[in-house]
Amino acid sequence: MMRAMPAPDTHMTIFDRTLLRQRRNRAAAGFGEFDFLVRRAADDIAGRIAAANRSFPVAADLGARGGSLARAIAGEGIGADKIGLLVSADMSLSMLAEAPGPRMVADEEALPFAPASLHLVTSILSLHAANDLPGALIQIRRALKPDGLFMAAIFGGETLTELRQSFAAAEIEMEGGLSPRVAPFADLRDIGGLLQRAGFALPVADTDRVTVRYRNPIRLLADLRGMGETNVMTERRRTPLRRATLMRAMEIYREKFGLPDGRVPATFDIVIATGWAPHESQQKPLRPGSAEARLADALGSTERKA
Repeated sequence: MMRAMPAPDTHMTIFDRTLLRQRRNRAAAGFGEFDFLVRRAADDIAGRIAAANRSFPVAADLGARGGSLARAIAGEGIGADKIGLLVSADMSLSMLAEAPGPRMVADEEALPFAPASLHLVTSILSLHAANDLPGALIQIRRALKPDGLFMAAIFGGETLTELRQSFAAAEIEMEGGLSPRVAPFADLRDIGGLLQRAGFALPVADTDRVTVRYRNPIRLLADLRGMGETNVMTERRRTPLRRATLMRAMEIYREKFGLPDGRVPATFDIVIATGWAPHESQQKPLRPGSAEARLADALGSTERKA
């Protein structure tokens, strides 16, 4: 009797999630000194929640770290009539120690929430490190009740482009080849497309570009370590980075991107993604050919047939 062979595993493991948890655990104690980007994104998301014309009895914040969104919501004056219960979830128990309210250790790649159990799901600068982002988005959509809201801030676009280019040039020059140092980031269009693929209705994505000016590039590396955002890619070079290569990368950073005042910029593109779990009450696109007025009439022009 022949036995059917299992289908090959096509899932790519880009990020070492165990190492990511370790890095976040290590960063937890001093995270409050390095959370400026998370606080900025949390304030943005909290403002959008406040502007939404509805209430959310049960909500979950994925990748909550120390509870920046919960604090931003309190700062916006959003009360229990708007958000009844907000569960802070993170893969790092150490990060959750400072989060207010209910807390849960959970990984975005294996959500523990029952289908249709949440009215709101948020994520603040955490989903960029998911190996299967489409799969994570599908899980989130399934966990939402019909007409439930998903809102996330995701690193994307040209985030850390200066650092990526500087390390690539230095390693080619000093090592004869390069290794992955900066994670790949989805751009605005990709994220919008992923929301559609995951089954979200009315997907919207926009970008907040943040340029941070540093006295020197080493300070950027220190900030990334303090954020728990250092390299966790599985294809990273496992031998320690040579000091000479690091110093050459920092020289190239200054040479290529240095500002007139001697500082250097670091780009962070924060994509704000929004989508709704489908519901029959939501607006739907018109059927092709169902328009009741001619575009040529509206524009005051003459229609010419092809």
